[in-house]
Amino acid sequence: MVASAATSAFFAAPSPSSDPDAKPSTKPVGGSAILRGIKSRSAPSGNLQVKANAQAPPKINGTTVGYTSSAEVVKTEDDMPSPPPRTFINQLPDWSMLLAAITTIFLAAERQWMMLDWKPRRSDMLIDPFGFGKIVQDGLVFRQNFSIRSYEIGADRTASIETLMNHLQETALNHVRTAGLMGDGFGSTPEMSIRNLIWVVTRMQVVVDRYPTWGDVVQVDTWVCASGKNGMRRDWIVRDCKTGETLTRASSVWVMMNKLTRRLSKIPDAVRGEIEPYFMDSAPIVDEDSRKLPKLDDSTADYICTGLTPRWSDLDVNQHVNNVKYIGWILESAPLPILESHELSSMTLEYRRECGRDSVLQSLTAVCGTGVDNLLDCGNVECQHLLRLEGGAEIVKGRTEWRPKYAHSMGGLGLIPAESA
Repeated sequence: MVASAATSAFFAAPSPSSDPDAKPSTKPVGGSAILRGIKSRSAPSGNLQVKANAQAPPKINGTTVGYTSSAEVVKTEDDMPSPPPRTFINQLPDWSMLLAAITTIFLAAERQWMMLDWKPRRSDMLIDPFGFGKIVQDGLVFRQNFSIRSYEIGADRTASIETLMNHLQETALNHVRTAGLMGDGFGSTPEMSIRNLIWVVTRMQVVVDRYPTWGDVVQVDTWVCASGKNGMRRDWIVRDCKTGETLTRASSVWVMMNKLTRRLSKIPDAVRGEIEPYFMDSAPIVDEDSRKLPKLDDSTADYICTGLTPRWSDLDVNQHVNNVKYIGWILESAPLPILESHELSSMTLEYRRECGRDSVLQSLTAVCGTGVDNLLDCGNVECQHLLRLEGGAEIVKGRTEWRPKYAHSMGGLGLIPAESA
């Protein structure tokens, strides 16, 4: 059929004749194609003349009505592309415009991103230090990372002791919250909140092996253990997140106090049932310093700082001064030569009572040994501290040990400036 159609386009098809004896002519006429609807006749000159069977277009009510010849219809149908077969893919909507818009947005965002010059220069900066941490080691240890900020470093370009203590306190509270034990109070469990009980620290020991610097990321692990019948011990270990080096170790003892009567309380059985599943059976991370803190007064103190008063920002949600603030007040009376040439290496604090926002305090310090005149020869220095009310009531007693600032960078003696440490 296809061959016949193609042949008929170039050769004349025989037309039926009224004479049955007539034979169809097979000779081509003048070598020209005879199209459908076109008749040919020979001119006297022997040339082929073509005459179209054209008729005048009909008129209806005086208006000419056009029509399309069969040849034009065939031409139009041949020029129009045939539609693709109807499939499932063809029935889907056209997403090209949406994809083009999304691509444009991403390219614009990429150009803006490449213009920013804040990309991390070190691999440890890729660590996210802003999360609330996670529970590890069978659900008994809480771990959290902290990045040392520029406003958390001191004149030595290292983190201050107050910064480290704030990290310890933050992980303790986040541990309670992550474990699902946070009640209405500040670190109190639901049963503690019902009974108006809060935790207060009675003893704290801190050992600092090395202070982190600006931009370092530290990893803090904390856990709790039983301490006697009515106490709880909480330990911390601080490591360099990049190297795993131990930076700080701390151990503390906590007891319960009624926040209405401000008196110490035993641990109720209901509260014990909440916290005991999280107790670890481990020795203190810091060896207990069992040495008794000597009595310190005006006659035995070398330095006294008076007129210390709490600010509103020094109070926590339990309406008493944050225990980290006490450390800053204790160091207010530390002699300046020690602060310039030495760094705090360990600290033991005993909290005797709390102070309110209307309290006025005094800070007393006594330097053990030869004093501050021979710091180059004595090496480590030990100090005794007392923070008391103006009336004489003891708030915090403490002992601090200080090492030369060149201990980690130089092997021999010789004082170096703080900015070079």
